[in-house]
Amino acid sequence: MHVQLREINGDDIQSINRWRADRALVDHLCGAYRYVSPEVDRQWFATYLGARANNVRLAITVGHNELIGVVYLLGIDWLNRSAEFAIQIGSENWRSKGVGSIATKAILNHAFHDLNLHRIYLTVLADNERAIRLYAKLGFVDEGRYRQAIFKNGAYRDIVQMAILRDEFVMGDPPHARIESSQRLLD
Repeated sequence: MHVQLREINGDDIQSINRWRADRALVDHLCGAYRYVSPEVDRQWFATYLGARANNVRLAITVGHNELIGVVYLLGIDWLNRSAEFAIQIGSENWRSKGVGSIATKAILNHAFHDLNLHRIYLTVLADNERAIRLYAKLGFVDEGRYRQAIFKNGAYRDIVQMAILRDEFVMGDPPHARIESSQRLLD
């Protein structure tokens, strides 16, 4: 499987907007389900373009640039060398195929070896056991639980905080993903 990561672009907004409207997908994420119009996502993208110095937003593609998901480093703190990680495999046909693992390894490699970050953290729903197992397998450590921190589907749910430090990251086999134009990401 040939997975590539590239910076998101305006052509990706339609797919990203469709994924935000997929309640079954959003139910597995920490964010709340909201109705988001394509215009709001176009404005979101324009805002991102103005904040690229502190955010890396990459499209996950397969084959001939087929967009199947996104992976992000958000709120990069250049003093403390940390960032928040987020991933979404939007294309249902590509979920549970190993793409998330490949994309996560690739962006962690980029974070630690290209951007010289020290700590990458994430939050995940406590009942998303599959995601927690994947993150632990990749080296993320459970740092604690936010009890009843998010309201989803009529109930309060716990969130688990996990993080990985640069010296805990083991690249292992090549991630089989390539990040296009990583130098551009710092422009």
